[in-house]
Amino acid sequence: MLVSLVLFLGLLAACGGGNSDPEPSGDAGTNAPEATGDKVIKLGGLFDESGATGDVGAPYAEGERAFFEYINSKGGIDGYEIDFIGEDYAYDTSRAQQVYQALRDRHEVVAVLGWGTADTEALRKQIINDEIPFVSASYSENLKDTGSESGYNFLLAASYSDQGRAILEWINENHEGDSTPRVALVYHEGHPFSESPIQDIKDYAASELAGKVEITPDILIELGDTDPQVTLQSWSRTNEEPDYTIINYTWGQTRNVVRDAKALGWGTQFMGLNWTAGEGLIPSGAENQQWVDVLDGYIGVVTHAFPTEDLPGMAPILEYLESKGRTVDDINQKFVQGWATASIMAEAVSIAIAETDGNVTGPDIKAAIESISNFQLAGLGADVSFASDNHAGTDQIRLGQLKDGEWMMITDYFGIGDY
Repeated sequence: MLVSLVLFLGLLAACGGGNSDPEPSGDAGTNAPEATGDKVIKLGGLFDESGATGDVGAPYAEGERAFFEYINSKGGIDGYEIDFIGEDYAYDTSRAQQVYQALRDRHEVVAVLGWGTADTEALRKQIINDEIPFVSASYSENLKDTGSESGYNFLLAASYSDQGRAILEWINENHEGDSTPRVALVYHEGHPFSESPIQDIKDYAASELAGKVEITPDILIELGDTDPQVTLQSWSRTNEEPDYTIINYTWGQTRNVVRDAKALGWGTQFMGLNWTAGEGLIPSGAENQQWVDVLDGYIGVVTHAFPTEDLPGMAPILEYLESKGRTVDDINQKFVQGWATASIMAEAVSIAIAETDGNVTGPDIKAAIESISNFQLAGLGADVSFASDNHAGTDQIRLGQLKDGEWMMITDYFGIGDY
């Protein structure tokens, strides 16, 4: 299906895609070719471009929009224009529910590309009742259920819990010395996103790595605490410095934690899940070198490619950027993540069009996603497969490390399924 379309578009490229009230605005359809006529399929988008996770949410949303704009510029999906109607909900759960209702009632979208953990989990039962498939950027383990709890949710990357489990396995294999590696979990207690994988990581350590990895008492720092040194200092009065940390924030708070822990003299190997990794972890500008030094050696989960990687899947992105007078220096890894996510949804739309002669509904999209097997992202991310009893596309991750301000891959894709 669309995998062939994506690769075909890649070959072509190698040779030569919010507002506030009252309703979301369409973005991707703006430049759609006339040839698509009234053959339109509507998809919804929930973005955080200005809220607490907007540092990673904005480029991710840009990648989704760019993918659909690019697809429409090539004639759409099998001749159908994609009207991608989205809005910035600023990481406000109540606002997300309002936007979702507008997408459902006013625009009659057949599927939604969402964002955060709290709002995605809050909408789980609603989207089942509405029969609207929901693919968010939350990789919460809670969304893996395929029945009455999350039956219309899909995860297109390794869950946060699987990311944490995989890090533990890497630590177990790579720790040097005779002592048992001590691992601290750093997160915002009670925050749905930040706390999401914590108990699963602890359970995995206890059941699979007992005697091989020790989990220390938690380090609890709120996302909005820009001066966490006091908390770190208090923690270190009663606990021994950890050998490793697993951090689950976005870029801004991650660098605050690493900065202040190093200021206290910690020699810990700092590590974090996927929203901690990416170019934005090191700010540009006058203080750039300070952060290059502070974050040198940091290891992060990399679920999708960096735009500077030489990969077949980058060809359409390069063509899109060139059409806008831009280069890979203008985007980052979260843009690629959004682009790759949108491409998987487009594959489902292509399958559904073929099955329904274009009369696509939410249940058709759900059935189409569940039929996807070994969908290849041409290097942009791990291959994904789904089934009626499996809404988690993969458990595969890579690990990258910062060296002199540049991200270097230190592993190939691997997951807990490999152990």
